[in-house]
Amino acid sequence: MFGISGKQAVSITDKAAAQIAKLMDKDGHQGLRIGVKKGGCAGMEYTMDYVTEVDPLDEVVEQDGARVMIAPMAQMFLFGTEIDYEVSLLESGFKFRNPNVVDACGCGESIKFDENISVT
Repeated sequence: MFGISGKQAVSITDKAAAQIAKLMDKDGHQGLRIGVKKGGCAGMEYTMDYVTEVDPLDEVVEQDGARVMIAPMAQMFLFGTEIDYEVSLLESGFKFRNPNVVDACGCGESIKFDENISVT
């Protein structure tokens, strides 16, 4: 929808692709749908949900057996984002490196986008 010809909407690191593929295999999911919603102290939060059926309006990115779907409303917010998977002593999880984010809360769970991008 908001893509540039020849360029994927998001990029997926090898670690994230391996984790997504593992999650897909576990229960026969078609992939993970990524979106954004209003919430958190900075104004917006990322969402991730298992997908059993691909929506024809989703932007689909596939890599090394992993499939990520981007919800239509979130495409303009996520374009150019790198999705990574990090493991540390205290936590593990997906990390989003999003060039469209102008601010984030201290805990990193909530983000703020440029005010020129609006959610309808």
